Amino acid sequence: MSGGITRRQALTIGALGVGALGIGATGLVWTTVGSQTSGSGTATATSGAAGWVEPSVLESVDGVLDVTLQAAEREVEVGGASVRMLTYNGTVPGPTLHLRPGDLLRVRLQNDLTDPTNLHTHGLLVSASDNSDNPFLRIGAGESFDYEIQLPDDHPAGVFWYHPHHHELVADQVFAGLYGAIIVDEEDWSQAPPRVVVVSDVTITDGAVASVSGVERMLGRTGEVLLVNGQPSPTLPAPAESEQRLLIVNACTSRYLDLRLGDLDARVRGIDSHRRTPQSADRLVLAPGNRADVVITTPTAATDLVAAAYDRGQAGMGMMGGGSTTSPEAVVLTVVPDAGATPPVVADPVVSTRRDLRETAVDGTRTLTMSMGMGGGAGMRFLIDGRAFDAGRTDQSVTIGTVEDWTIVNVSPMDHPFHLHVWPMQVLRAGSADVTGVDVRDVVDVPAGTSVTVRIAFDRFPGQTVYHCHILDHEDLGMMGVVDAA
Repeated sequence: MSGGITRRQALTIGALGVGALGIGATGLVWTTVGSQTSGSGTATATSGAAGWVEPSVLESVDGVLDVTLQAAEREVEVGGASVRMLTYNGTVPGPTLHLRPGDLLRVRLQNDLTDPTNLHTHGLLVSASDNSDNPFLRIGAGESFDYEIQLPDDHPAGVFWYHPHHHELVADQVFAGLYGAIIVDEEDWSQAPPRVVVVSDVTITDGAVASVSGVERMLGRTGEVLLVNGQPSPTLPAPAESEQRLLIVNACTSRYLDLRLGDLDARVRGIDSHRRTPQSADRLVLAPGNRADVVITTPTAATDLVAAAYDRGQAGMGMMGGGSTTSPEAVVLTVVPDAGATPPVVADPVVSTRRDLRETAVDGTRTLTMSMGMGGGAGMRFLIDGRAFDAGRTDQSVTIGTVEDWTIVNVSPMDHPFHLHVWPMQVLRAGSADVTGVDVRDVVDVPAGTSVTVRIAFDRFPGQTVYHCHILDHEDLGMMGVVDAA
């Protein structure tokens, strides 16, 4: 890594844990207060810790948000060092887009990269056709494109994000810095702004983002440096015993965030696009692409929020030497009591009204199988139903107005988080256990050797889009399919 990262940051970023704990099959788990607690604890704030920074916020006005996003390589400051990264509008992350249900989002994407790119508004319930959230678009180097993305009037509140989705380049571009948060709600942020917490990871060599090997791509790359809003292990100040609301995005290409919340009196208020009745939690696991709405209480002593070491499986069968995918323990941020800090104002929780699809008749069922195997001299193959991605092939055809059960089976020795664009998934069954309550999300982890069953209402938005593994290297290597809704 380049200079400027302190010894404390290097240790908290790179310390290897002793192994991950057993996680439930959906991969988005919280453990309630009174059960297992570990990971967070008293910390000593040091001069090497980065101060708290957040992305700029662009808000809609009179139902419209017009924004230009310039994708370009720029020098940014990371932990006091100058690093060349890919940026939106010169920053990592890009600006936060604050929208309301029914808004029109207009984005001019200016591609000043050397490679093609495009834009995916991850988790938004919007059309994937034409110049909306269309993953098949290609904006070439030096070109620009105008997106128009219409949110429906009944769009749920929640935490979302945007990132590139040009096949075979997604992991490289996200790893290098192209991502930003989208928040949809009816709140007045001038009175009660939340803390936007975009978590990513990167490896820095000689002042630039490091390239990765073929083996790292097949394992799913894990960066050496964990960043929050573009900075390593920042400090988050607030008056002791005050509440702070964190809107967390896991923008890592492969890393699961096993967040240990035990000393922060945390209440989880939402996951992805589903706002829930607040529930106390000591632990919260976010797969790549997942998001969370969490309220914490500022402790009376500086306290680290830690992401524990997490093992998402092995290459297996002698492939790549059976390389490990364990991500090391890392300090995400340090909550510091500061009587001089402005007391944050936390908006009252709003619980989503979501239809319980368990009460809805099912029109069809299907099974999708995620697998890995050796390719003919080209390394490992990442497949769904035995096939690698082909943009010209339709893999699933569904009918608008129907409800289906999809069982996602993972026969590989590595975990794979499953992401479906456009339509949220209600989790019915994880492994052999039925899920209680309404559990809705757009990224569902499927651990190695298990299955998850979800129910999907294909209620609107005809057209083609995709589903894929959200280990972004695996998506680029072929673990993606096309769904056509008509």
